[in-house]
Formats: sequence, structure tokens, C-alpha cells
Amino acid sequence: MYAILDIETTGGKYNEEGITEIAIHKFDGHKVVDKFISLVNPEKEIQPFVVNLTGINNKMLRTAPKFYEVAKRIVEITKDTVIVAHNAQFDYRILRTEFRRLGFDFERKTLCTVDLSKRLIPDAESHSLGKLVRSLGIPVSDRHRANGDALATLKLFKLLLTKDSDKSIIKEIVREESLGELSQRQLDIVESMPTEVGVYYMHNKDGDIIFLGKSNNIKKRVNRHFLKSGDLARQIQKETKKVTYEKTGNELVALLKENEELLKNKPKYNIHGKQIASSNKKHLVQINGYNVLSDNIIIIDKGREIGERSAILIKNGEFCGLGFYNLNYQINNIHILESIITPMNNSRYARKIIESYLGEKKVLEIIELKNNP
Repeated sequence: MYAILDIETTGGKYNEEGITEIAIHKFDGHKVVDKFISLVNPEKEIQPFVVNLTGINNKMLRTAPKFYEVAKRIVEITKDTVIVAHNAQFDYRILRTEFRRLGFDFERKTLCTVDLSKRLIPDAESHSLGKLVRSLGIPVSDRHRANGDALATLKLFKLLLTKDSDKSIIKEIVREESLGELSQRQLDIVESMPTEVGVYYMHNKDGDIIFLGKSNNIKKRVNRHFLKSGDLARQIQKETKKVTYEKTGNELVALLKENEELLKNKPKYNIHGKQIASSNKKHLVQINGYNVLSDNIIIIDKGREIGERSAILIKNGEFCGLGFYNLNYQINNIHILESIITPMNNSRYARKIIESYLGEKKVLEIIELKNNP
């Protein structure tokens, strides 16, 4: 027995979302035998972008039942079922969080139609619900409303069941009850991460870096790693015992550090050897009158904290490295600057990062350096 469900939420911070609408169709593998559809008063404001997406607003929910008033019905209709949802980790986490607030430990097995469709329809252009069902000719209405999406998921699930002729994939994908939310160790890791730009490092039990990346919001990105589905994501989740990070103050430094440390550490779960579709010839980017890949310049941008700046050194058109300095310190002498920067590889990809970034985004300042001691 399956409980095909979809949940709409208020949006907001992780684990602080509230349910605004829920739809559940109890499905015996052949037909729907029960269903429950209801708006829910989340007792908190809905994020504006969610209102635009779903059409559900605060006024509509004022007279709707609160979650504790529908909780018993949800428990009853999902009893002895496998919860089926498109991105089941999200819906299951939201449900468990709401029940936990009531002091109830809600546990069900889950089945994700994203995972299942990736296995059974691997050549689909997209596995998002809207695009996938349209490509399969499945009619859908009321997108981004709980019942519309639940019915679309139900029709998709029926099709997937027919494709899974030997039933081996369903048996493999059905998860244990605890999967779909973060473990306490993962929650602790996420909570310790900053919401700032930088580079993060995922370590195994031996301390080895198994994956590293850059993000403008490290906390959000690490959280996403722990919630991702797929074989590679689950292997990273299983092996990650600790996550460390370095703030960079700005995205350009993060990109350059990520590139440098990928070359040096070669983490086993990163894709290596990025290819640049351009020749070895240096492209001269004109910024404020300087040829940034020809002259002796320093690219100045935000630092990791107030009163600090980052400095990227270009010497004779070669990328030399980067560092940080205090605002009280005048950086306009190339010899002084060379003493504080961390040397980095002048790879073609590093130069391409700088070229592309400066062509699209602004930095605080670009200074021509003097060669005097």
C-alpha cells in the first residue's frame, strides 16, 4: 500500500518551514482507496515567492485547520503504507518535523519518484515533476498546489510501476524509515557552517578530503549535499565524518582557491581535469584601462571580515597568488605584496576564472603596482 503525497510549505529557513497544504492519495497499486486534501494554517507568514508560485496566501489560511487538527488523519491514512513523493526526502522531512513539534515520532518508509524515474527513464531531458510528466504525455493541472502535484505524482508512479517489470528497482530504492532527514551528526555539521562565501572540505574518518567545493552560502550548500539523492551523493554522505571550511570574503577568491586545491588534493569524489575551450593565448581584458592579464596589477575586493581586503596579484600578466591584508596597511608595492600572498599555480584555468569573473562582475578596485622597493 502506498501513500502518494505532496506538501506545500511557507518557505523560509531550513526546518522552520510550515505546511500550508497537504494532499494524500492512498493507493493499493491499482486504484485510490482513500484520500485526504486540506489547506493547513501554518501559524506563520508565507514567503512572498511562495505566494507567487502556489497562489496560496495568508488570508486563505486564516480559517484553515492547524497541523495538530489534521495530524491524526495523516497518521491514519499513511499507516502501514510507503510514502511516495517526488523528492520524498523533502516531504518526509517536513512531515517528521511537524510531528516532532507535537511530540510524536512519525516514521514511514519512503519511495522517491525522482530516484525511480532516473533509473527507469534515464534518457529524460529533465526529472523535475512538471517537465517529466509533460514529456510523458501525462495531463497535469494545478501545478504547485498539493493535490495537482500529488495527482501528477500518482499518474507518474503508475507508469513507473509498469516499467519496473522485475520489481528489483523498487525493492532497492525503498528506504529505511530514518532516511529522508539528516542524522544528528549531519545536523551538527550543518549548524556549525557559516552562511558566507568560501570553500568547504568534506573529510572521511581518516581526515582525507573526499570532496571540496565553493559556495556563496556554505551552510546551504553542505546541507544540500546531505539531502541529495543518487548513488554518488549517498556515498559522500556515508563517508563524510567532518566538514571544515575557509571563508574567502568574495566569490573570485573562492573560485581560485577551489581550483588550486582541487589540483593539489584531487579529492576522489570531485570531477578532475576541467577543460577550457580556448587556446593558450592570453586574452586581454580591459578593466579601468588595465590589461589585467598583461600588466602588473593587484585586484582588490572584500575580505573575510570588517577591516580586511583580499588581494590577487597579477605580475607581468601571470597569476601569482592571493592573500589578505588589513585596511590600515597600504598595498601598492609589489615586493611587500609578494611577501603576504599565498603562491598559486598560474594555470590556464585560473587565468580563465579571473578573465571571466572580471568580464561579468565588479570588484572593489584594480591598482597598478610599482616596482620600487
